[in-house]
Amino acid sequence: MARGVLYLIPSPLGDSDPAEVIPGPVLERLKSIRKYVVEETRTARRYLSAAGLKGHIGELEFRELNEHTRPEEVELLLEMFSAPDGSPADVGLISEAGLPAVADPGALLVDACHRHGIKVVPLVGPSSLMMALMASGLNGQSFAFRGYLPAKPEERRKAIREVEKDSARLHQTEIFIETPYRNDSMMEDLLAVLQPSTRLCAAANITQPDETILTRTVKEWHSSRTVIGKRPCVFLILAK
Repeated sequence: MARGVLYLIPSPLGDSDPAEVIPGPVLERLKSIRKYVVEETRTARRYLSAAGLKGHIGELEFRELNEHTRPEEVELLLEMFSAPDGSPADVGLISEAGLPAVADPGALLVDACHRHGIKVVPLVGPSSLMMALMASGLNGQSFAFRGYLPAKPEERRKAIREVEKDSARLHQTEIFIETPYRNDSMMEDLLAVLQPSTRLCAAANITQPDETILTRTVKEWHSSRTVIGKRPCVFLILAK
């Protein structure tokens, strides 16, 4: 049985018009895909409608892959890559925001496709992590993405100390993210734990009208606080 291609489809980082942040060839590719694996169907339908498929959403097939999806359910998604007549069917993977499979459960489907010989094609689009690194002024030659640090305050402060030590030892930019409602408590812990000379960047709501990207030493942050609020934010540090 022939199988189609998995296209990794980027989505806007916020409520932007897709045409402003998604390349034209990617938007054109959407018109030829009829099957989608998405993190949340409602969000994906809204995105695809705004991306030029308005009036055709009812013709599309959606399956969800999120943090609640079990491994055996991921394997079942592979049936989407073949049509009932045995011909190949392409599938698009869409995250809630930005690049699919990066800090995203969609990586499970990408892994399954590689294991089963299904071609995977990444498409160009916005990445909050790389855009934050670009704009931070920190080391772009050596960096590491740490994902989410622990949620509990004591564990989080311990992790911050360890991350700072790694940054100083390797002269490496450390990148991590946080759930928006914990942004300000994360900032408080960063300023309480990091050394005064460590450079800290907070990049919030990238590509949005209220985008804020600031890089300062911890000492400078103490004298000029900025409230991030409940906006998607990427944190980056570089220690001496």
